[in-house]
Amino acid sequence: MTDRSSDVVEEFDIVVIGAGISGIGAATYFSRELPGKSLVVLEGRENIGGTWDLFRYPGIRSDSDLHTFGYEFKPWRHENAIADAPLILDYLHETVDENALSPLIRTGHRVRSAEWSSADARWTLTVATTDAATGATVTKTIRAGWVFAATGYYRYDEGYAPTFAGSDDFEGTIVHPQHWPEDLDYSGKKVIVIGSGATAVTVVPAMTKGPGAAAHVTMLQRTPTYVMPLPRVDRLALALTKVLGEKRGYAATRFKNIWQEHFMIEALRRFPRAGRALIRRKNIKSLGNDFDVDTHFNPPYDPWDQRLCAAPDGDFFQTLKAGDASIVTGGIARFSERGVVLNSGEELEADIIVTATGLNLQLFDGMPIVVDGRQIDVVDTVAYRGTLLSGIPNFSMAIGYTTSSWTLKVGLLCRYVIDLVKHMDARGFDTVVPVATPGMETKPLMDLQSGYAKRGERMLPRQGRVKPWRTMMSYPQDAKALRGPVVDEHLRFGTRTGPSPIIEERVAHV
Repeated sequence: MTDRSSDVVEEFDIVVIGAGISGIGAATYFSRELPGKSLVVLEGRENIGGTWDLFRYPGIRSDSDLHTFGYEFKPWRHENAIADAPLILDYLHETVDENALSPLIRTGHRVRSAEWSSADARWTLTVATTDAATGATVTKTIRAGWVFAATGYYRYDEGYAPTFAGSDDFEGTIVHPQHWPEDLDYSGKKVIVIGSGATAVTVVPAMTKGPGAAAHVTMLQRTPTYVMPLPRVDRLALALTKVLGEKRGYAATRFKNIWQEHFMIEALRRFPRAGRALIRRKNIKSLGNDFDVDTHFNPPYDPWDQRLCAAPDGDFFQTLKAGDASIVTGGIARFSERGVVLNSGEELEADIIVTATGLNLQLFDGMPIVVDGRQIDVVDTVAYRGTLLSGIPNFSMAIGYTTSSWTLKVGLLCRYVIDLVKHMDARGFDTVVPVATPGMETKPLMDLQSGYAKRGERMLPRQGRVKPWRTMMSYPQDAKALRGPVVDEHLRFGTRTGPSPIIEERVAHV
């Protein structure tokens, strides 16, 4: 097919990139709080929903409760607090319908580049879409005063797939969860799931259920992970909703869960030995005294150095206890014709190998960012209040919490951006850019020891060690910081003034 360009240039005040849970939430906040602003949401895929539409592996679900993972403005109505992807997708489609967002969302519109002109105080976005009639790629130009990147932080087109020696020798099927084939038949098959994170803990019990269940599933892990059983249904939430009504009950449950999770994480991090002992007791209670918990559930790191995995109603443990699945801890020497050979020499046989080995990180879908003719490497930027980036004007990103519900932070970030835009409008400013202190000490943006976080350090912005450059992972701390003064000495404001675009607004706090 040939490529062609459209001569039409469209203008918007705000462009939201991405129509997943972050982008849909942002569009709702912006359309409600900034009704005078023109707004468009550009989604590269053909469907909305982001992660919850893309991933199709068995059992895909949230790892957080939907009373906090859901939006503050829209109550979660289903009784399951930990929900499967179809329920979450229904929730997102309801949000779009209830807030009349459909006219604002353009699917199949992938932003290829973003160029900022200080003289115009505008972003110029190059957007690729497909002509429905001819199938040709059409390049469009969209200009905007503000860009809100709600693209998440991992690559949608590929997952992390380490090279295993002998993988070409394996006579069965190798599958990565991020690209699960719709026609994969695993009924009556022997399956090995390589990995120990949230995806593996989800896939293993899901593949042992129903009429199409696998004959046996083996979870093969190099390093153990903390796994905790959690109730799928929050009985107290149901009671609060019954007594207080839908909206108040949801708000009360949300408040309860925010603080409950906050205190749990703080306690586990402050008293790791006691936390490790508590989790061990939970695992023994779920699996029985005869199970080798100390081999398979004894990570070499403290709780919350990596995110804990949830097992709704203990389904993962029940599958192991019933014998439908097993767990093996050891290193992989190579793949063989029949399965996987461990460093110990043991061979695990399989018809299907699932490589639940994680994600590849990538910000902004790999979109180049150019400011006044100079391409910006986001690795050289520092996150301001967890959303703006040093040296990049009128640009914000949505990266949620890694240790609690992602959406909690997105809501706070959107409210901060709204307040900042209102501040600029009230004072006649067209541009704002954070300026980092020269020589400021920084550290990785994601303060986790997970494999994907460590691999992605060289692809993400940095964060400072003190506010407002420190990216916090605590909702109570963030709620205080992001709802505080909108402006400080690190922000520079400007107007369209030709070659000298940035005019400093000399204020300490507003």
